[in-house]
Amino acid sequence: MGEQFGNRKVNQVYREGMFEGKTPEFPVSYEDLREAAHASMDETARAYIHGGAGAEETFRKEQDFSAWRIVPRMLQGVEDRDLSTEVLGQTIDYPVMVTPLGVQTLVHEDGELATSAACDELNVPFILSSLSSTPMEDVAEALGDTPKWFQFYWSSDEDIAKSFLNRAEESGYDAIVITVDAPTLGWRERLIERGYYPFLEGEGVANYFSDPAFRSQLDDPPEEDPQAAVDHFLDIFGDSSLTWDDLEFVFENTDLPVLIKGVLHPEDARKAVEHGADGVGVSTHGGRQVDGSITAIEALPEIVDEVGDEVTITFDSGIRRGSDIYKALSLGADACLIGRPFIYGLALGGQDGVHHVLENLIADFDLSMGLAGRDDVDNLDRDSLRHEDDL
Repeated sequence: MGEQFGNRKVNQVYREGMFEGKTPEFPVSYEDLREAAHASMDETARAYIHGGAGAEETFRKEQDFSAWRIVPRMLQGVEDRDLSTEVLGQTIDYPVMVTPLGVQTLVHEDGELATSAACDELNVPFILSSLSSTPMEDVAEALGDTPKWFQFYWSSDEDIAKSFLNRAEESGYDAIVITVDAPTLGWRERLIERGYYPFLEGEGVANYFSDPAFRSQLDDPPEEDPQAAVDHFLDIFGDSSLTWDDLEFVFENTDLPVLIKGVLHPEDARKAVEHGADGVGVSTHGGRQVDGSITAIEALPEIVDEVGDEVTITFDSGIRRGSDIYKALSLGADACLIGRPFIYGLALGGQDGVHHVLENLIADFDLSMGLAGRDDVDNLDRDSLRHEDDL
């Protein structure tokens, strides 16, 4: 699957529908997918996955890319389309990656292993959260040669932080993603009103409970005293004291390329580069941290202007359809990270559900690119778009 990805997908769907009476197993539109997934979840899982910060103003607004309009060009010879792109020095087949999203067993018993299996089928890069339900080594093994990055939540305990970096490198991950927009939890009303925090039940802490440095600090193994292990996790998770200068610790403890995720201001993007980052991730954390903040799509152009010629730029928060991917890439992102859509696919159908969502997004993007008169991801630029203020 590469050239004419979208054409093959829609032709398959139409043939199966017309000649076999077979329609897609899972909803196609994001709205229907979300509704069906929500119905399949219990209320705590739904609150965790869906919930944004505060009144969810940023969560709602970040999905609106309509200020930027695609300007299609005709008769451009787009039969053969190249969807590949380069991120952190690595060529990937499509400008699509799975974002780090923790505690995936909340919605499906196979969790990250189901997601990684779907990614492996499509060769879509997987970014594993520190807060996964499955240890990083098991996920790396399941992914095989599929590109994989490890998202690093910086522990306040230096030994544990160092151990995470070493384990990721030894397991074969290709890069480290440092999330910097969550030194502490945002005000997430859906969770607060339920008094629900899954990590208190020992969910999403597999990387910690399996970590030798973490385990060495416990009186008893997590298997024997899970409550004490959870309490220790809460003590060492996150560090609000970190500054840009502390990035030196990461570079001293890994040889992998490093991307700083959660940047919304061009000066922070510049600082990330000055302190040695190989990439910058433009993100609002899915609207889950600072309610009322600038959205990722609003922040993207200035960050690209500041550092886009120097480092990899990833984009997430609000991607729902192929046209969203097209717009983000045209504004200068090198790849887009997919969040809630894939987790809704996971909730509905495990590996098959994630595969369905990723395949549809890639197909939708491919067709959008061809219909807009572009045959190569590398040729997407701001001339592909017009802002509503300029119309």
